[in-house]
Amino acid sequence: MKSLQGMEIRKLGSNKGTPRLWIEGSQASRAGFLPGMKLKAKLDEDRCMLVLEASDDGERVVSKKVVREREVPVIDIQNESLLGIFVRMGLTAVRIVVQLRRIFVLPIASEVRAKERLDRLKSKLANDEPLLMGSFSSGIGILDRAAHTGLEEAGIRSRLALANEIRDDCMEHAIEHNPVFDAQTILLTAPMQEVVFDNWVMSQLPKLDGMVLGIPCSGASNAGRTKRKLEFPESHPDVGHLIVPALAAVAQTSPAFVAIECVPGWLNTASAAIARSMFRDLGYVVHETVLNAAEWNMLEHRERMCMIAVTQGVEFSFDLVERPEPQARKLGEIMEVVALDDKCWSPLTYLKDKQERDEAAGKGFKMTIVNEESPKVPTLNKTLAKRQSTGTFLQHPADPDLLRIPTVREHARCKGIWEDLVQGVTQTFGHEVCGQAVSVPPFVSVFKALGHALLAFKQATSISFASFVRAEAVAA
Repeated sequence: MKSLQGMEIRKLGSNKGTPRLWIEGSQASRAGFLPGMKLKAKLDEDRCMLVLEASDDGERVVSKKVVREREVPVIDIQNESLLGIFVRMGLTAVRIVVQLRRIFVLPIASEVRAKERLDRLKSKLANDEPLLMGSFSSGIGILDRAAHTGLEEAGIRSRLALANEIRDDCMEHAIEHNPVFDAQTILLTAPMQEVVFDNWVMSQLPKLDGMVLGIPCSGASNAGRTKRKLEFPESHPDVGHLIVPALAAVAQTSPAFVAIECVPGWLNTASAAIARSMFRDLGYVVHETVLNAAEWNMLEHRERMCMIAVTQGVEFSFDLVERPEPQARKLGEIMEVVALDDKCWSPLTYLKDKQERDEAAGKGFKMTIVNEESPKVPTLNKTLAKRQSTGTFLQHPADPDLLRIPTVREHARCKGIWEDLVQGVTQTFGHEVCGQAVSVPPFVSVFKALGHALLAFKQATSISFASFVRAEAVAA
């Protein structure tokens, strides 16, 4: 009978310089290894596996120790030829898989995946193959295009292998307008959790080299928490839980690096804490920062957090991220020519009246009015088209009482978004996708720096792999 009886992670010890593995108690008993029984030990180097099998003509004997007047089976392997393969891999612990009359000793699964990631990445970079990228909560793929552009500027080829987005209108727009979506991009138009926990779908997806995650910010943003009166971001009913499928997607597609973006406040959430710990246990090193678009001379000084997780062995630092020389900007540089009598101009009397009432009531709601001389604009959000009381409005050049909202192109230009991505869209859709997007230049710079880190990894003469399993996870 070959069904699974148990699994355990055990420490690789050493005695006088010789590696030692000690298996005792319930796992040995479950395998049917009793004191006095004989067993064979066979090393399968190709599969990196040591097999211990009960056999009447075995050369080893199961020993015993007495615990509370009860005999407990002990299998003591102290042998360089049998265990040296694990030591040479840099491992400090191994996985014990138990079947009836057989025990398999293998590398820990998370460490196997990490080493496979490095080997796969090294091979692709050496052969100048495009890295396979995956995107979750992709929107219209603005961050995906920033990733592709930054890697390309560093000399790293990539292609978008798969994209997940819950909104079909965003996915259809991306297919038509975003050049990083090609005929082979796998389109996963469904809630992230439905994709990731669909075993059949996930079994059809390729292993990735890189992943981009745009964690929805509705629960972590100040506005979102205030609007829904959320005690904590994870209590948002629609998006608060998405770190779970996001990390499950990482575990199943095993990318060499992962990039996550969200509002800065996300770094202080339980989701971020879980992500850090989970990345650590999967063999990644986490780097995080807050990117301010003002440092890239953007008119919208949007701040966005960025978390980069790279597999141990790839050296990355945000210190590698380059910024342009500071440059004074004016909103007039990016404003479209709008006729002075265009119907988009309005006195917006109802908003001005509301602002007066709010001010009298001690409320802080007010419009932001900018003009062509303004050196910056406030954060332009996804609801800009609704002309809300806290919105941003452009002032008429001849009649200061008349106002209008920025056009979609102006919105895109303030964030450095490619204009071909918002060509022919409605105001509502255009402002939604731009308002939820990153400011592009900072993220292009991040991925360019990541590309340089990958080039350094490519040029390294050997892959350095260090065991990362924590002592707390290992049986004595």
